[in-house]
Amino acid sequence: MHIPSFFQVKDMKEVKAFIQSHSFATVVTTTDGKPIATHIPVSFLQIEDSYVISGHMAIGNPQWKTLEENEQVLVIFQGPHAYISSSWYEKEAVPTWNYQAVHVYGKAKLLEKSELVKELTTMLETYESHREQPVLWHTLSDELLEKQMKGIVGFKIIIDEVQAAFKLSQNRHERDYAHIIEQLETEGEVEMAKAMKKGVKDV
Repeated sequence: MHIPSFFQVKDMKEVKAFIQSHSFATVVTTTDGKPIATHIPVSFLQIEDSYVISGHMAIGNPQWKTLEENEQVLVIFQGPHAYISSSWYEKEAVPTWNYQAVHVYGKAKLLEKSELVKELTTMLETYESHREQPVLWHTLSDELLEKQMKGIVGFKIIIDEVQAAFKLSQNRHERDYAHIIEQLETEGEVEMAKAMKKGVKDV
């Protein structure tokens, strides 16, 4: 991913927080020279000094068979994005697009059954624990779990490269930056406006 220096993010705490907030990812591999992709929720974990992506695919999805065959698997995370009109700037310029995206690369390995159970337990806790009647691993019947487990394949990816781009108009001066946020909110692009408010400018 091409990342101008203005927009590059190197702080792994910031990257981790972004991935955890935008965990519906695109997993990309190749087979016979052709890129293939699957859109799935994944988990992002730090294990000692390593970062790991884990998830699962339907056994009927042929992409899982390519995971261990590929030297590198690409996982893409995307946040809010929005068109930025140059009419919002004080001086003449061309329009652009703001966005947040993270690419991670690593070697994939399929999970053993016990590892898959742990991955699924963690995912259920992440998305269900705050609910009044949470659906958690221990609340589901053994019969249902065994049946569903037969239909999925778990995997983990040991990350060896991270590319993060948060293009949030950091190259504009303070007045333009504040005006862009104001116009985004007017046009209903509240998520991008919120991302910019969390950004590097003091607005």
